[in-house]
Amino acid sequence: MGLAYTIDSPIRVAQYGISSVISIIDDELMEKMNAFYSKKFNLPYREISKKAEDYRAKRITSYLNLVDSIVKDKFAKFKAELSESKETLENFLATLPNTSSFKEGLSGFLNEGTLLKDNIKNYLETHLKPGDIDVNIMTKVDKDNFVKGDPLPVEFNDAHASLRGFAESDLNSSVVLSAGMNPRLYSYFENFKDFFPNSQGQLTKKIILKVSDYRSATIQGRFLAKKGLWVSEYRIESGLNCGGHAFATEGFLLGPILEEFKNKKEALIQDTHEVLVKALDQKGIDVPHQPLDLKITVQGGVGTASEHEFLLENYQVDSVGWGTPFLLVPEATSVDKQTRDLLAKAQEKDLYLSGISPLGVPFNTIKGTTNEFFKQKRINDNKAGSSCPKKFLALSKEFGPEGICTASKKYQDVKLQELESKKFEVSQNMYENAKAKITEKACLCVGLANASYLENNIPIKGQEQGVVICPGPNMAYFDKEVSLFNMMQHIYGKASVLANVNRPNMFVKELKMYMAYLQNEITTVSEDITSKQIKKWEAFKNNLLEGITYYQELFVSSISNENKQIQEELGIYKQELTALMIPEMEPV
Repeated sequence: MGLAYTIDSPIRVAQYGISSVISIIDDELMEKMNAFYSKKFNLPYREISKKAEDYRAKRITSYLNLVDSIVKDKFAKFKAELSESKETLENFLATLPNTSSFKEGLSGFLNEGTLLKDNIKNYLETHLKPGDIDVNIMTKVDKDNFVKGDPLPVEFNDAHASLRGFAESDLNSSVVLSAGMNPRLYSYFENFKDFFPNSQGQLTKKIILKVSDYRSATIQGRFLAKKGLWVSEYRIESGLNCGGHAFATEGFLLGPILEEFKNKKEALIQDTHEVLVKALDQKGIDVPHQPLDLKITVQGGVGTASEHEFLLENYQVDSVGWGTPFLLVPEATSVDKQTRDLLAKAQEKDLYLSGISPLGVPFNTIKGTTNEFFKQKRINDNKAGSSCPKKFLALSKEFGPEGICTASKKYQDVKLQELESKKFEVSQNMYENAKAKITEKACLCVGLANASYLENNIPIKGQEQGVVICPGPNMAYFDKEVSLFNMMQHIYGKASVLANVNRPNMFVKELKMYMAYLQNEITTVSEDITSKQIKKWEAFKNNLLEGITYYQELFVSSISNENKQIQEELGIYKQELTALMIPEMEPV
């Protein structure tokens, strides 16, 4: 969800029991939001300037503690309102799924009269909890930092400092690690006791890994377990049918991946538990007799109540996450009006998998953003690139140890000059492809933060970057702002907020994206094709064909109209994929 869009979501929705995740990479954004919300709630605020020692971690800790304090206060007030207002209680119950035992128990008080207010209050105290205030760290965003040219110790790297900021906060929640394995960062967890189980086998702070396949989960889980660290949740996300950075698998589709997790969950728990026990014993930490709790959850492209229920029932996951649709819910996410209007009008053709991220990872975004406008204007004026004020993505070491961002003007000037000198050595098509890949990079550090500043009228300084936003393709099927109440009704199948358009099943949509991804990889190659590349494409294609066969068998058991349509679409895509030709190497 980017840097800004859920930066204050817990303040907006946690009192209703809704969990959300705050990105904690941008300490500058968090410092400004700290000042904003301290003023809004009449709380004391003490600025932490960049001159302070370890300012980055301290800013993160301070903001997270502020959010925690505000959420606790709002939650207490909401519980009091539920016990005193029948209308509030009825509205809240209407947002809950009918399968909820909590809802069933609370509904029993509705017709009991006002004399049982204390009973309702006691029931809420026992059964209702605020949503989790979880945090996210992109493990790759771990830039080394320097002072006057001298490198700081590794613990002052960006991701390391983010982790320290969370670890030293008052939160009792989880850190979501995304973007793959970072051994140095994972090892740094050992410095904080809250990540180890206490004598009762409880964790004050938990680790969640966002993964795209089972193999990745086992490798990362065992690595952490060897250090006495338990992964409490594996959050499976579609490789491409998601918002933001899209970490494509090698053609492995979400359904088969979930099937593997379902079949091997117990083995994953037991194997990791055995490794954990040995590590804790060596560290002299109390060893839990039974494996700690482990959840398997899924997200990416879910858009209907039937899809939500199918994932829960067929794959036995613990929960299903929703992201992109909430960008149209002002009560839940921080989005400026111009960008929210753009999202509401978006159609399938407007949402695309781009190359704008300096990380070099495909990035889901939308055409027509203000960031795109300012970026193209600089390109047209022969001033391509960003001023790069924050440098969180200054990760390329090509020009020196301090790193440089591939979206910066400094980097793009050099690369464009290099390309120009080789212009007549390559075909015109390869030249244009290479030039476009250089200049399309966008300043995500600024662009992904600006929406919160605009929404809250916080001044923006420096070069105009506009707003970058990163919805998944699912946004095409939602066409208006939606209240939190109506979105919850939609998720649990009590109403629908979908646009009146033909929306494909989430599995079919992902398949289509993977096919387009493979086709784009082949047609936009900007260098000579190698045998390694050909083998990769062939494996990718074969994995997709195997995924189609899996889905054909999965949906054959039902004769519903939806399943008939899915089967027809699968058949068409199988024919198209079979006909897709993998290039051959040109003879030397």
